Amino acid sequence: MSIRATFSRMAAVPNKIETLGSSKNGIKDRGRIFAIAARFASTDVAERSSGGFFSWLAGESSSQIPPLNFPIPCVTLPPLPDYVEPCKTKITTLPNGAKIASETSTSHVASIGLYVDCGSVYETPSSFGATHLLERMTFKTTKNRSRLRIVCEIEAIGGSVMASGSREQIRYTYDALKTYMPEMVEVLIDSVRNAIFLDWEINEHLKKVKAELGELSNNPQDLLLEAIHSAAYYGALANPLIASESTINRLNGTILEEFVVANYTSSRMVLAASGVEHEELLSIAEPLLSDLPKVPRLEEPKSYMMEENISADQIHRCMLMGGGGSFSAGGPGKGVHSRLYLNVLNNFQQIESFSAFNSIYNHTSIFGIHATTGLESISKAIDLAARELLGVATPGQVDLVELDRAKESTKSAVVMNRESREPIEHFLKVVNEVTLKDITSSAQKIISSPLTMAS
Repeated sequence: MSIRATFSRMAAVPNKIETLGSSKNGIKDRGRIFAIAARFASTDVAERSSGGFFSWLAGESSSQIPPLNFPIPCVTLPPLPDYVEPCKTKITTLPNGAKIASETSTSHVASIGLYVDCGSVYETPSSFGATHLLERMTFKTTKNRSRLRIVCEIEAIGGSVMASGSREQIRYTYDALKTYMPEMVEVLIDSVRNAIFLDWEINEHLKKVKAELGELSNNPQDLLLEAIHSAAYYGALANPLIASESTINRLNGTILEEFVVANYTSSRMVLAASGVEHEELLSIAEPLLSDLPKVPRLEEPKSYMMEENISADQIHRCMLMGGGGSFSAGGPGKGVHSRLYLNVLNNFQQIESFSAFNSIYNHTSIFGIHATTGLESISKAIDLAARELLGVATPGQVDLVELDRAKESTKSAVVMNRESREPIEHFLKVVNEVTLKDITSSAQKIISSPLTMAS
């Protein structure tokens, strides 16, 4: 008997039970029900169950379970190719300067993002907090859609949307099955380009932002990063990404609209997609973006380091130091074999967390060590951070085993986070080419001027 036939016969039982259960002779019928259920359960599957599921599936009567590589009858697996050619990124620049980029993928899901070269660095004292609020005002009422309609359209295709603002970029993303690509592109661009900032929606999200600000006291990591930027920079990068309550209270629809008009220009927009064909994406997106006016690009606001600048290409040093929390259980991504974990967290129980971090920007970057400890151990934590930075900057203090571990950990983390099997050849090549000399010279540059500290 086949599996299908077995389940078909068993599926017929409930209907029979329902019919018999409505009879007047309830006790007698219940006995018949049990008899019928027993008869239907007494199939050749049940008779052969003593040999185990695999034995039955393979048509054997032996009680010995076959090995995992035992071929299952009537099941044919498609052969895997020996080599899959890396997907090429295709980029089209429209006459007005907007860019459309795409990569094909074997995944059934398409990921589409609209990226705007705009963030808190472009804010002025009158618009401080605009990026923070715009992040939460996405996928709300537009000139073409109500807020309810946008929600319904996204839910109808099982989509997932998100907006995220940073100091130099704002990104809007939409994930769904690739068959819905036209709908995704249309809703995404409409939400970004044609937003109308209704007073009641703004007031609703202002309340949420204020509530978030009240909860920040429980998240010192974010406050610490803001403090570091205030101490390390003056100029645009010192602008707060997390709006204060006083600046939030000044924001309104007019300020948001003026900020969008000034900064959401064609030359500062990139529509990027993974899992779609470029020509199909272009045919849908070009009419929706080509009417954006071509205007001169605004000069990027200047940022200055309080001390000597650290360029963005110094940032790969963070992969060597790693770190984590004292209660990390191990496993991928926990960093239990990293330099900071082995040298600090394993030896100093009073240190609760100790990890390297970085923030990358267009022309500069911040690299540092974040530590969490009790008040009585603050000076010890600072000494340990300085010791580790000096150690990496000293020739001979880092060996090839450490460097190779850091390379593999970095590549693994990035590739896993991409959730894609397509290789990223350029990134892998750059990581593989990092040498011990690169690590030492970069660390020396980092500590060559007085350091910035925030607490």
